[in-house]
Amino acid sequence: MKIYTKTGDTGTTALFGGTRVPKDHIRIESYGTVDELNSYIGLIRDQEMNLHYKKILIEIQDRLFTVGAILATPPEKEVKKNGELRLQNLGIVESDIELLETEIDAMEEVLPPMTHFVLPGGNTTVSYCHIARCVCRRAERLAVHLDHNEPVAEIVVKYLNRLSDYLFVLARKLSNDLHAEEVKWIPRK
Repeated sequence: MKIYTKTGDTGTTALFGGTRVPKDHIRIESYGTVDELNSYIGLIRDQEMNLHYKKILIEIQDRLFTVGAILATPPEKEVKKNGELRLQNLGIVESDIELLETEIDAMEEVLPPMTHFVLPGGNTTVSYCHIARCVCRRAERLAVHLDHNEPVAEIVVKYLNRLSDYLFVLARKLSNDLHAEEVKWIPRK
């Protein structure tokens, strides 16, 4: 398989199933942002940290490829069941969300309670988590925007929402593990 096909030289690209759309189509923005998020999570995973977190991050990266595949599939290529459109989940299931929730709960058990917003930073790895969290929120917003135009499986938005929460708590947990200062945001009076 060649890496270049020249089919996108005029500003269009193919979705799963062959439908061609402009490269700035909301569907492309949506799954492109998920791809960007996946790259940032790879950067986090490459940092020195507990092997358990690395294992979870690999699982998340795998799930994000699935999310990208879902977002790259236009509704007309989705499976129809009993004559009605059924959005494929391609393997994103409630247990994927439950894994994130379980991980969040376990990390929060050992963290001091949050009393203020925190400023991103304190350690490079922590900062990468915050960047990934922001990209995740953008991916979520784009998936919601896409859903206003073409149906998106609810579980995709739910997964991205929970993943951004996970990345925030992971940032806090790594701050704690790495003895990095967690700077509280205190508004001016």
